[in-house]
Amino acid sequence: MTKLTLAGVAVLMCGALVAAACSPLRAFDTVMPKDGASRLVAADVPYGEGPRRQLDVYAPVAGAHRPLPVIVFIYGGSWANGTREGYHFAARALSAAGFVTVVPDYRLVPEVRFPGFVQDCAAAVRWVRAHAGRYGGDPGRIVLVGHSAGAYNAAMLALDPQFLGPDRAAIKGFAGLAGPYDFLPFNGKVVTDAFGAWPKPEETQPIHYADASAPPVLLLHGGEDGTVWPKNSINLDARLRAAGVSSELKVYRDLGHVGIVTALARPFRGEAPVLADITAFARRVTGS
Repeated sequence: MTKLTLAGVAVLMCGALVAAACSPLRAFDTVMPKDGASRLVAADVPYGEGPRRQLDVYAPVAGAHRPLPVIVFIYGGSWANGTREGYHFAARALSAAGFVTVVPDYRLVPEVRFPGFVQDCAAAVRWVRAHAGRYGGDPGRIVLVGHSAGAYNAAMLALDPQFLGPDRAAIKGFAGLAGPYDFLPFNGKVVTDAFGAWPKPEETQPIHYADASAPPVLLLHGGEDGTVWPKNSINLDARLRAAGVSSELKVYRDLGHVGIVTALARPFRGEAPVLADITAFARRVTGS
């Protein structure tokens, strides 16, 4: 399945399911086998007002003797698309590896522009800080994981202290999959719609905030990604290293933009060790 892209497989599945209103990844998630060692423990939990500010919580089936570290997984979709219902496969995979996993929705363009979608993700993290304990999670050991636009949101939470304030101390690491971190000048409708109204464009860039205060970082990218160029991860990694931050960069030669996240699904983990790399990093930075 190296030549037939996983994005194409998802689209075919969507048609096969006659799901006229569903996104390709939601259809993909519907038919993917899930990890049996994890389960959904809370759904549609509000962390703010409105239907786009709700989250789901997943946990390992097996009980733990002490609170587990928490992964907050933020999905992508060009800041204009996506729902948490399309990412059960990713959340179940991460939870089966021994993490309480939280997947929030957040408001999208055109309802909000920058920084609204980042502020929503910050509110979800603050909810985790307040409530993770009731689901077996440790609110003091949080790892942010994001894909594409979700990796951007997670990077801003990890790097720019204005969004989380004192709660940023609980962020023990950030793992970004195919994230846009260094994309000035703005080019194209997606980024101009999301960021074009902000008066100081440099303030929208995660790389602008890369300094010694950052938590450990893992940057993963597909070598065949034509949507978000790998230079975004390469440049951020270099800037973090120059600041003395523990940063690791991995480029999977044969993966594209969608394939790097669908590689978390059970049938496609042979495409690249994305899940193994994320969970090894998360265990290391949380001491678990």
